[in-house]
Amino acid sequence: MKEIKRKDLLDITTLSLEEIRLICDSAKYFKEIFTRSVKKVPVLRGKTVVTLFFEPSTRTRISFELAAKRLSADTINIAATTSSLVKGESLIDTVNTLEAMNADFIVMRHPGSLAPHFLARHSKASVINGGDGNHAHPTQALLDAYSIIEQKGSLEGLHIGIVGDIKHSRVARSDIEIFQKMGAKVTLIGPPTLLPDEFKVYGCGISYDLDRVLPDLDVVNMLRIQRERQKGSHFPSIREYAKYFSLTRNRLKNCKSDIVVMHPGPMNRGIEIDDYVADCENAIINQQVTNGIAVRMSVFYLLSGGTPLEGVEPVE
Repeated sequence: MKEIKRKDLLDITTLSLEEIRLICDSAKYFKEIFTRSVKKVPVLRGKTVVTLFFEPSTRTRISFELAAKRLSADTINIAATTSSLVKGESLIDTVNTLEAMNADFIVMRHPGSLAPHFLARHSKASVINGGDGNHAHPTQALLDAYSIIEQKGSLEGLHIGIVGDIKHSRVARSDIEIFQKMGAKVTLIGPPTLLPDEFKVYGCGISYDLDRVLPDLDVVNMLRIQRERQKGSHFPSIREYAKYFSLTRNRLKNCKSDIVVMHPGPMNRGIEIDDYVADCENAIINQQVTNGIAVRMSVFYLLSGGTPLEGVEPVE
């Protein structure tokens, strides 16, 4: 199996199909480690991983930290609200400080699109984009693709719907790219105010009617309404939005019996998804969280120059 010969993971656009498949294949191996009594392997022993988050995060930050620790890396967590950044330190000064620490990996989340790309140009460390503005969230897309492969065997020929706040979603942009690269048909669904014409450039389907599209879908990915990113009102009320675009128990009855229900989290229960659907057997939301650790372990390992190796022994 070939190595990934790249320093950084910044988006899905620059990943080849071969690289995507290699990451997913490697994730299968790393997920098997979770079944062992000792869930830790020494493949990144002596390496340092810094997580640099300029936005609040629970799932993504913890997932990266746990992935690094299970690979035996040393981890440092820097939150913008508790660092010198609140004192006015510039991003380039922060980069220089991290360079002086000789970090091997920097995982960055930033409200500004392309901020991780800037960091990567000025750092010798491998930079992993943990989400930048409305631009990209590559590891979420990778874990989403891997989760679908687990359920369906492949994305080839599947019809996948992405529903909700498409306009403000970096997950949607990265998911569109990876799903299409892997052979799936993608339809975006939401109110016109949250599904602007700019998304036509992706060449995927666009619908403003969830009930019309649902029966045709093999997978549906429900996105959170990102009120913290919205400026102004994009729909009359939360109640109005839920009426037309929430995945409810009644709507689930009109879906294929084996439809896969996904959500990148955190969920707004009662808004984009109701309690019954969130907890039903078609939903793989908790599996996505577990798979996120395995996929991020794979990304760390492969960017470090490794290839998936059977028989790696756990830490004693």
